[in-house]
Amino acid sequence: MYRRFGVLLAAVLGVTLTAAAPATADASTHFPTEFSLPNGWQPEGIAISGTTAYFGSRADGSIYAADLRTGRGAVLAKGPGTPSLGMKVDARKRLWVAGGVGGDARVYDTRTGALLAKFQFATADTFVNDVVLTDRSAWFTDSRKAVLYEVPLNLKPFRTLPLTGDLVVTPGATNLNGIVTGFDGTLISVQSNTGKLFRIDVRTGQTTGINLSGQTLVNGDGLLREGRQLYVVQNRLNKVARYTLGRDGATLAAERTDPRFDVPTTVAAFGKRLYLPNARFSTPPAPDTTYTVVAVERP
Repeated sequence: MYRRFGVLLAAVLGVTLTAAAPATADASTHFPTEFSLPNGWQPEGIAISGTTAYFGSRADGSIYAADLRTGRGAVLAKGPGTPSLGMKVDARKRLWVAGGVGGDARVYDTRTGALLAKFQFATADTFVNDVVLTDRSAWFTDSRKAVLYEVPLNLKPFRTLPLTGDLVVTPGATNLNGIVTGFDGTLISVQSNTGKLFRIDVRTGQTTGINLSGQTLVNGDGLLREGRQLYVVQNRLNKVARYTLGRDGATLAAERTDPRFDVPTTVAAFGKRLYLPNARFSTPPAPDTTYTVVAVERP
């Protein structure tokens, strides 16, 4: 039933709900550089697989799928009433979603919209914010706690990894946020309230501050790493910064802003472009509030 529904939805609305074969970088230059999400959506996270982009709703946790070739889309899955924030798609076409104040993570089938699994990490003082995938696990940050949550890709029970070392969590603030893989099996995460960047040992939970050579990443949100290039979205500053990762630190290489930015939160890449959803945190949300996704060339 779910598969028939997905095929019918794709045919009617022109949205590719499966992970299409990757288009060439040159082809992406003909795709729209801005498109709309449903009114009142309140986007935060983005994940791209093939030419399909997925967006979670802070309002009710629903998942929206849009075709980058046209900008058209449809709701893939209805939410549980709590947010859907950071997200990633794995090789099995499953969408892993961070659940914010819900304290959970959810896993969806991108071909059907079916909920495959849910993991309840915490029930109080929690904000599960972002996720990164490794060969074996999905790792989630909690912006209220000095922990990471690890969920095996085979959907077995999760574990909580306490974090020690240089990270100091400020109660009530947005602490660890975006997260990416690092080198030698480590992870890298940004602390939004302090602007600090950390390397995390997933075996021990030890956190080590990364030298930013006098720069700060305050309001750091979504991260994207391509080789030694680390892209950092600084949401309320309306910019994307690119840092070059080295052995002993990270050096600011470039920054980009755009008049279309309205508090972008997270970032995903396709072809030569970066795609960022405008969360519009400074605009009081209403059912008719408009939201867009903006594409820019890498800085």
